[in-house]
Amino acid sequence: MRQRSRRLDLTARAVSVRQQHVELDTGELLVGPPKSRAGVRTVAIPEAIIPALRDHLDQFTAPEPDALIFTGSRGGTLRRSNFRRAAKWDENTRRIGFPGLHFHDLRHTGNTIAASSGASLKDLMQRMGHDSVRAALIYQHSTAEADRKIADAMNSKIARDIDGSSGGPSDTG
Repeated sequence: MRQRSRRLDLTARAVSVRQQHVELDTGELLVGPPKSRAGVRTVAIPEAIIPALRDHLDQFTAPEPDALIFTGSRGGTLRRSNFRRAAKWDENTRRIGFPGLHFHDLRHTGNTIAASSGASLKDLMQRMGHDSVRAALIYQHSTAEADRKIADAMNSKIARDIDGSSGGPSDTG
């Protein structure tokens, strides 16, 4: 089993984001820092995907610590222009029942799940690499389930205060 100490730490369940690869309309590939200061970050990875990442590293990633984790068929950088074909994107999204799924939809889904976890806006901004509140708010969707979580949290707080020794509502807020 391999470990990517510079970018991917499976033991700590984290990935470090330090650069971005941008393909220009001309086909030129630029490698540089993320577009915002907040883009440089370390992001925790759900434990459930660690086995798939381990398998991927063992089968498809070169052993050097600075090797790209996901590459094209010849080991080079995946480009916007060849990603869909290389990943058999249309075929695979149809097979799993999501025809028309866009790659960026995966980021949106992950960030929406993160937002529904109850994380603070500041925590979400750090995880997503956003400098602006407006960008992070895109992923926060109001739902009846979220409203129920709020009411349940309020209920728990009220119950603790009633059962506590304060004799009245807590002034911690």
